[in-house]
Amino acid sequence: MSAPSSYSCFSCFHLFLLVVLALFRLCSSNQNSHHVLCNDVERQALLRFKHGLTDESQRLASWVAENNDCCTWAGIACDNSIGHVHRIHLPGLDGHCSIQDYYFTIGVKEALKQMLKGDISQSLLDLKQLKHLDLSCNDFGGIQVPKFIGSFQNLRYLNLSYSNFGGTIPPQLGNLSELHVLCLGSFHDPYYFERTSMANMKWLSSLGMLHHLDMSGVDLSKATDWLQVINTLPSLVQLHLSRCELSNLHMYVPSVNLTSLSVLDLSYNDFNSSVSQWIFSVTSLVSLDLTECYFHGPIPSFRNLTSLELLHVAGNDFMNSSSIFQELSSSNLISLDIGNCGISSSVLDSLQNLTNLISLDLSENQLTKRIPKSLGNLCNFREIHLSGNNIGNISLTYFLESFFECKSPALESLSLIGSYITGIIPHSIGNLSFLRTLHLSDNQISGPILYSIGRLSSLKQLDVSYNQINGSFPDSIGQLSSLEVLSIGFNRLDGSLPHSLGQLSKLAYLYFSHNLLTGVVTEAHFIKLVSLNYLDGSANKLILRLQVANWIPPFQLVSLSLRNWVLGPQFPLWLQSQKDLEELDISNTDISSPMPGSFIRPFSNLMYLNMSNNHIRGPLTFSGIPATLDIIDISSNGFWGSLHPFLCSSGATRTGFLNLGNNHLSGDIPECWEKWPRLIALNMENNSLSGEIPRTLGSLPLLRYLNMHGNKISGRLHSSLMNLTDLNVLELGRNELTGSIPTWIGTKVTDLRILNLRSNRFDGNIPHELCHIRHIQILDLAHNNLSGNTPRCFNNFSILFGIESNS
Repeated sequence: MSAPSSYSCFSCFHLFLLVVLALFRLCSSNQNSHHVLCNDVERQALLRFKHGLTDESQRLASWVAENNDCCTWAGIACDNSIGHVHRIHLPGLDGHCSIQDYYFTIGVKEALKQMLKGDISQSLLDLKQLKHLDLSCNDFGGIQVPKFIGSFQNLRYLNLSYSNFGGTIPPQLGNLSELHVLCLGSFHDPYYFERTSMANMKWLSSLGMLHHLDMSGVDLSKATDWLQVINTLPSLVQLHLSRCELSNLHMYVPSVNLTSLSVLDLSYNDFNSSVSQWIFSVTSLVSLDLTECYFHGPIPSFRNLTSLELLHVAGNDFMNSSSIFQELSSSNLISLDIGNCGISSSVLDSLQNLTNLISLDLSENQLTKRIPKSLGNLCNFREIHLSGNNIGNISLTYFLESFFECKSPALESLSLIGSYITGIIPHSIGNLSFLRTLHLSDNQISGPILYSIGRLSSLKQLDVSYNQINGSFPDSIGQLSSLEVLSIGFNRLDGSLPHSLGQLSKLAYLYFSHNLLTGVVTEAHFIKLVSLNYLDGSANKLILRLQVANWIPPFQLVSLSLRNWVLGPQFPLWLQSQKDLEELDISNTDISSPMPGSFIRPFSNLMYLNMSNNHIRGPLTFSGIPATLDIIDISSNGFWGSLHPFLCSSGATRTGFLNLGNNHLSGDIPECWEKWPRLIALNMENNSLSGEIPRTLGSLPLLRYLNMHGNKISGRLHSSLMNLTDLNVLELGRNELTGSIPTWIGTKVTDLRILNLRSNRFDGNIPHELCHIRHIQILDLAHNNLSGNTPRCFNNFSILFGIESNS
């Protein structure tokens, strides 16, 4: 019998068996459809596991004792034939782990809520048939990966990446001999580092069936044998060792036993050496990522990597070679990242006929011309990144001309940030119908934003900030129904905001500060902005005039800056509905009415507060200051009365910057600075504060800036201030301080750059110890009752001549 007929008979017989088996399973499942499949021991084990977790977003709401069939619980799957749990799949954030991706969507706070926290109960050992365990993208608070996980003898898939484990990865995982996939790292996020480490990788050699290994972000700096161990895994298909602090690439390897390896990722390891030739002997490679490994010559050969489709080698100067580009020409590359490789336009001309290429990154190079048409089929390109080049004197229209000529340009992402592009945004930009991201910030683009921009119905991100764009906002901006990010700040836009802006229901990030916008803004401008969480329209001449007195916005902002708008005279109480705020800037907004004492209380996550340069009146009676506040600036207002309620009621243990200057505060400065232990800068200038400088100010070890200028402070400088050894600026002028200038200023507080004691009542001699303050820039002791001679060393202060000594 011929081979084809034998294969045909075998296929028929195999198909017959499958049909019989399927019918048997169907009958069996029908007979047992009313029976509970969940094993009671395993159900109890899962409930104990849940008990050890913190589940803020109720992801495990279905895990209750009343629901006997644990096989129907969220994230659980069972073997239908025997009823045992074989799968726990509980990745946070649906497996999309990068927290910064959520800043402009649901917000970081909500993203963190969706992560499971707590401990991993040993009760899971009762799940004898467990084959799949995925706890990635959660937050286990730095606990060690449990050693007992190494006891799951049937486990084939283990993913613990991006879950904030810490300590040493236990070698007991080497007992998982059936394992096919092991993810302990996070290759998908180049900014995330695991808190785990491994000094010895030998236990990996026991995992002979391993196909996929991700250790990205794990500290392997002490695992000098990493390549020898990896070389014992012949079934390995994907290897991700990004950001592992590897430094030894093992230049001379007798033989490489990685014949199945398809994906190799060694990115973001600072090898700073020649490229090892063993990498280019792995002929099965389809994807190679050597981003920022800082390899240099001799130049390797890509000739044997005939299956290569993805090549990411940004940050390696060996790629600046015409001969390498000639080798890569006519290859099957789909994605090529050669950013920051020192490539010039003349060298790039050697790269030709990449007809399959759809993604190209040439950022941070030395290009002076547009992409040559000979490089590939530009009509098929989906992503082009050319930021950080000097493509000067080339207009955006000329640069995009090759794409406008395409019948159906496929371009989805274009990035030309900081590339000195000139000209206008052409009308034909609307022809790029698949465009999703357009980043043109920090160029020299001028002219208006044309109405045709509204035809980009797929656009999600539009960034044209830091240009010279003028004219008005086109109404067509409201047609960009997919838009999530709109960044148009630092331009010359004039006129009013279009009402159509309020139709962008997916918009999460809106940035139009530092333009020339004028006119009235009402609720209509925000009516459908339900996704908005970042709004910065500062430094425009806009007036917020609400039609509804008790307006509650449709959004929940994380960051809000309306500096220089007109929000007053009444205090904007609608702000209290924004409970997720982390940054709030309403400085110089013509608010003059008193601030409610409880105004700040709803903002439990607030880190930055700026209400300066208003006319807010009333006592400083903040209550419930958030412990998260880093910066508080309420200067240049009309606050009056005592500091005691504000400073002593609760304090802010994280606050580093506190500006109370230019108000009408009075009374003594209270002794409760221990409640503000992280202060770096403190400004209380130009008030009516009296009494002595409090002793507890000396308990602020981080303080670098202290300004009490222009008050009525009396008494001597307390010796506790000598503990402020990091102080750079001490402004005490225009007060009523007495006694002699302490010698400890020159012996203990020697980092001072500015010392102002002008217009006080100091007496006695100027202490010679001030000569030890070598880096002084401003020294003002005028208008006191000082006597004696000026220390001779003052003539040696080179900074007085504008030149600071380098000694």
